[in-house]
Order: sequence, then C-alpha cells, then structure tokens
Amino acid sequence: MLNAITLDPTKTGGRAEKLEHGLHRLIVGQEAAIEQIVNVYQLYLTGMATPDRPIGNFLFLGPTGCGKTRVVEATAECLVQNPRAVIKIDCAEFQHSHEIAKLVGSPPGYLGHRETHALLSQESINQYHTDTVKVSFVLFDEIEKASDALWNLLLGILDKAVLTLGDNRKVDFSSAMIFMTGNLGAAEMNAMLTPRLGFDAARESRKLQAGQVDDKLSGKMSRTGIEAARRKFTPEFINRLDKIVVFKPLGTGELRQIVELELSMLQQRICRMSSDRTFYFSVSEAGKQFLLEEGTDMRYGARHLKRAIERLVVQPLSNLIATDQIHSGDRISIDHPAGSPVMSFHRVEDLTTMPEFPPLSEHGAALPASAQATGGLYASEATQVARHSERA
Repeated sequence: MLNAITLDPTKTGGRAEKLEHGLHRLIVGQEAAIEQIVNVYQLYLTGMATPDRPIGNFLFLGPTGCGKTRVVEATAECLVQNPRAVIKIDCAEFQHSHEIAKLVGSPPGYLGHRETHALLSQESINQYHTDTVKVSFVLFDEIEKASDALWNLLLGILDKAVLTLGDNRKVDFSSAMIFMTGNLGAAEMNAMLTPRLGFDAARESRKLQAGQVDDKLSGKMSRTGIEAARRKFTPEFINRLDKIVVFKPLGTGELRQIVELELSMLQQRICRMSSDRTFYFSVSEAGKQFLLEEGTDMRYGARHLKRAIERLVVQPLSNLIATDQIHSGDRISIDHPAGSPVMSFHRVEDLTTMPEFPPLSEHGAALPASAQATGGLYASEATQVARHSERA
C-alpha cells in the first residue's frame, strides 16, 4: 500500500490570505461577502477560473447601510491600495434604453458618433492597473433601477467578458471583478426589522432596536433577497452570476466596531490637516456608548450611526476649531455626562489625568483598539469612492 499524505483543501494561499485579512480589518460583520470574494480571487490567482469570463460576477443585496458598496471599495483598497479605483456606474442614470450610449458610445450614423466618450472603454477599465495587480473593479450600483437594455448589455459581459462599443471596438473584461448592488426585497426586509403584528412583535422590535440580530432572522432575510432577485431578473441573467450575497443587518457588536472605525477615520482626517491645526482626541467609554445609542436604528444601518457621529462629534469639533478654542498639538477629551443630550469637550493640560491616547500609525493617524489588536490599519478617509466613473 502506497503512503498517502493528507492534503488540506480548506487552506488559503498567501496572496488571497492577505486579501482576507485586509477585508476583515476594513469590513465589519459581513463574513459571507468576504469569503466569496477571497475564494474567487484565489481561483483567479491559481489560473483555475473559467477562461474567457470575468474574475467574478457578484450581486450584493441587503438593507441600506449594511456595507454593500463599502465592500467593493475595500477590495480595491486591499489589492491596488486605492479605494477610488472602482469604475462606478450609477444605474439610476440608465432608466431609459437610449442612455446606454453613455456606456458604449454612439454607433455609426447616430448623432455623437466618435464624440461620445464610452464610459466602459478599455482605457477606462484598465486605468487603475498596477505593476503587480492587473485587476479592474466595476460596480453597477442599484442595478434594479436600470432599464432592461442595461441588463441585456450585461449578459455578454458576465458570460463572455466582452463588450462591443459603438465604434465596434472590443472591451475585454476577463481581468475585471463585476459587482452589482441592489435593494431588492428591501421592503420585506424592513418589515422583518420592524415587526408590527403578532404576539411577540413588541419584544422582537425592542431586540432589533437594541441591535440584537439572530441567525434565524439573517437567514430569513437572505432567502427573501434571493427570491426578490429571481422575480426581478430573467433566468439567463441570474444564471450568469457567480455569487448572490445577501448582507445581514448589523447588530450591536458590529456597530460598536464601526464606532471605533469612524473615530479612527476622523482622527486620520485631522492628522492630514495643515500642521498648525493638527490635534488629537480621545472619546471615553461613556461617550462611545452614547454614540452607539444615538446611532442604532436597524432600518438605516451604519449610515445612521455615521450621522450621529457627525452631529455629536464632528460638528462640535468644527465649531471649536473655527472659534480658535482648539490649537495645534492639543489633546481633547470627549465625554458624555449622564442625561445630557450632547457630548462634553475638554482640553487636557495634564496628560497623567487623561486616558491613554491611541498610538499613531505610520501615516500619523490614530489606530482604534481593534486595529491595534490585529496590528493592521483601518481605512483612510479617502474610502468614499466617486459617484461616477472616472474617465480615461
């Protein structure tokens, strides 16, 4: 009998593992989406992916504010170190069939031929390639709002990785990740998040408002989203998708991590200000808890939390800067007095009485506790991708 060595097919290669670790640092609470992206990327790296197709075709569904677009930006940031390296198509601009000309250019004989710049030209698709990573990221945001003409246009891209422009030039998408986001099934999901009928409606509503999300609810929302996608799109369109991922709503634990992340991003913004205006701040545990309470609303996800931070921290700091109450090099302590509707701000003169300020990264920005634990950096403020595709 031959000696056999047991192999482990669950292990991840070095480059794919690096992507996985980076996404876990930048994305909170969406492990399913991260796993699918990492698996597809490893197929691409090993050459085992289906030839003459895009690297991956993803449809991301879920309630608003759960991080669908953010995952795409984070993937670009991890692979090409640029969160703006995403060709973003806002599908709300393509509700009529004739608007497809903005993507492919006008055909011969039509007004604007050779004058209308095709947004999906080869130059535009490849503009963010680096010496080491030749991967493009194309995002069709809110795909359900587009006309049938755009869906039909996507059939060839998703299946053969080829698009023919108005002047008959071919565009190769074989080195592109195609992402589509949508709010299909959002009404049904919101109904699950805010139940109004049934004996347990009040109790379930209190749990959800407190950010307590169980696996049963997440599974039910996932099935609802997939069923809505199958009702909306034709079978040939669904059949060309590699992965349909329904993002789960964010619970209290995930929102607390986002508080840390957003405060870290704010500190990075401050550190990139002119040197005569740089200062450092620290938010107490009571302050973070108050932000979490003010920003928790299961219907609006992380966006509601970001608005709470903007209202309670960013705007007051802006007022303090504008009135010269904060100077370069100051240490600012932010706390929440019990029962107060706002935060309190204090300049700390004696650092021995101040909770330890977070250490700075190599870029001069403070790291949140979760990033310190993993030794990794969180996203910079530049993670807001442009709403329109950048032209070549």
